[in-house]
Amino acid sequence: MTQRSSQMHKQVKSFFSVLGTAALGVLIGCSTPPPAVTTPPPLPAAPPSPVVQVPEPIIPPAGPTSLARSSREYRKDAAGHLYGLHAQRIYKGRMPPLLEAVGVLNVDIDQKGSVKAVHWMRAPKHAPHVMAEIERMVNSSAPYPVPKYMSQVTYTDVWLWHKSGKFQLDTLTEGQD
Repeated sequence: MTQRSSQMHKQVKSFFSVLGTAALGVLIGCSTPPPAVTTPPPLPAAPPSPVVQVPEPIIPPAGPTSLARSSREYRKDAAGHLYGLHAQRIYKGRMPPLLEAVGVLNVDIDQKGSVKAVHWMRAPKHAPHVMAEIERMVNSSAPYPVPKYMSQVTYTDVWLWHKSGKFQLDTLTEGQD
């Protein structure tokens, strides 16, 4: 190979090298650039779900309903209720002059006929077993007639207790000798 051909070979080689670089540059310039890494825009917030207020279910009373409009009227319904549940414990006829115990009791009844509290206004403290038995009877007799026209009621009654364990309530008493 001659010097001239060697020089020409270098020039051709250099030409193709430049041409290849240029072609590569053109190709790179024509290609689609890689997608930029971006955070997608936030999705629009979902509209707030409407607040649905479900009304409390109306539970029918489990027992009878009282149409009383005062605690004095309710007292008759409560006494009748107690007499109905404890018929075998009611003293028949007029009470004798001497009783084992006499007590005055307030009973709080809620709008469902449940006993919320009992309070002695005059407790027969000399006969604690009588007090305990009266409280047990009052509490175990729930539900009481539901006070339809009152949200709750406190009624008062006088318990007349005979030594036999039988009783009368002043509201329905047959009297005393």
